[in-house]
Amino acid sequence: MIEIKPVTYPINAIVKIPGSKSYTNRALITAALADGESTIANALFSDDTKYMVSSLNTLGIPVKEEQNMNKFIVNGKGGVIPVKHANLFVGNAGTAMRFLTAMLTLGKGVYEIDGVARMRQRPIQDLLDGLNQLGADVVSKFNNGCPPVIIRGRELEGGSAIVKGDLSSQYFSAMLMTSPYAKQDVSIEVKGSLVSKRYVDMTMALMHQFGVKVANNDYKTFFVKSGQRYRAIHYEVEADASAASYFFAAAAITGGKVRVAGIGNNSLQGDVHFVDILKSMGCKVKMDANWIEVQANTLHGVDVDMGDMPDVVQTLAAVAVFAEGKTRVRNVRNMRIKETDRIAAVVTELRRMGIQTVEYEDGFEIEPSKPQPSEIETYDDHRMAMSFALIGLRENGVFIKNPECVSKTFPDYFQRLEALRGGL
Repeated sequence: MIEIKPVTYPINAIVKIPGSKSYTNRALITAALADGESTIANALFSDDTKYMVSSLNTLGIPVKEEQNMNKFIVNGKGGVIPVKHANLFVGNAGTAMRFLTAMLTLGKGVYEIDGVARMRQRPIQDLLDGLNQLGADVVSKFNNGCPPVIIRGRELEGGSAIVKGDLSSQYFSAMLMTSPYAKQDVSIEVKGSLVSKRYVDMTMALMHQFGVKVANNDYKTFFVKSGQRYRAIHYEVEADASAASYFFAAAAITGGKVRVAGIGNNSLQGDVHFVDILKSMGCKVKMDANWIEVQANTLHGVDVDMGDMPDVVQTLAAVAVFAEGKTRVRNVRNMRIKETDRIAAVVTELRRMGIQTVEYEDGFEIEPSKPQPSEIETYDDHRMAMSFALIGLRENGVFIKNPECVSKTFPDYFQRLEALRGGL
C-alpha cells in the first residue's frame, strides 16, 4: 500500500508516456502472421504485452525483446503456427486471450489458453461462436462461455459470421486480424450496435500498414478478401492515450498544465477524446500532430456517453469529484466485464471516500464533495489504482492498496506520477 501525497502547487509538466498497449499487442499479432522480420518500436513493456510475447515464443514464433530500446523484433511465419500443441497462460490480458484464440484457428493442432481467476469469469462465447461460423473448432473448456479456451486448429475456412456487437470490440479485432489467412473471403456482420468502434478503426489502420485491406460498411459489416498477406515492416507505436488520460486529469485536478508528447490530433485511439470531455468541463485544450496539452480551469460536471472510450471512465470519475455539479456517465455497461466490474468498483470506492454516487446498469452519477481519507481497494485492476491515485494529488489521506497491479499496462506509473512534482 502506498500513500499519495498532495501537490503543493499546480503541476506544469511535459510528459512522455509508454507506447500504446492496444497497438503493441495488435502489432505483435500481425507481425507474427507476416512473413519475415518486423520491428515494433516504442513498444509497451508490461504484463499484458509480456504474456503476448511469451505465448508467441511458445508457439514457435520468435520474438526478441530489446527492452532498453523499447523494441520487439518478431520473426513472422507467414500465417503458419509452427507448434502443434501448446498450453498458454495470459494472466488477465484480454487482448492476448482474444487475439490468440482467433490466430490459433489457423494452426494444425490442439491449443489451450487460460488465465487468472478473473479471466475465467470474462465472457468470450460470442468470439467463439463467430470463429466457429467461419469453420473453426473452438470451445469453452468448462462450457460456461468463459476461458479456458480449447482450439482444435484445422486452418480457417472463412465465409460469413454474425457476431453481437454489444460486449467487446476485441472480438471483431481478433477475427479481422486473422481473416486474411482464411481459405475463403470473410464477411463479419455486426448484430446490434458495435461498442468501442475506435478500437476497430485502430485494428483496420494497423492491418493496412501491414499490407491488408478491410472493407467497412458503416460498422454493420466487415469484409476481408482472402489471399491477402501481412508484410514484415518497421512499425512505430504511438503513445498510449489511456495512459495519457491520467496526466491530463492530473492537470485538471491540480489547477495545472500538462503536455503529453508522442500522441496528437491524428490519433485513432478513442481515448484521445478524453480531452474533449475535459474541455467540455472547462479545461483549455491545445493539440498538434505530436502533442496534446491540457490546462486547468474551473471544472463543472457533465452528462456524457462514453461508450467509445470505456477505459478512461475511471479517470473521469476522479476529475468529477472536484467539479461543480453532478457528472453522469452513460453507455458503459461493458465495463462490468473488464478486469473487475468497474462500474461497481468505482461506486464502492467513491462511497468509501464519502462521495455520494448513484450506480446504474450502464454507468453512474457522481455528486461532488470533499473526499475523506481512505484506503482504496483496487480489485487487482490497474485502472482503479491509477485513477484513484489522482484524487490524492489534491486531498490528504489517500492510500492505494496493491499498487503493483499497475504493472499490467504501466509498470512505472507511480514513479511518473511522483515526477510531476519536479515538472518532468
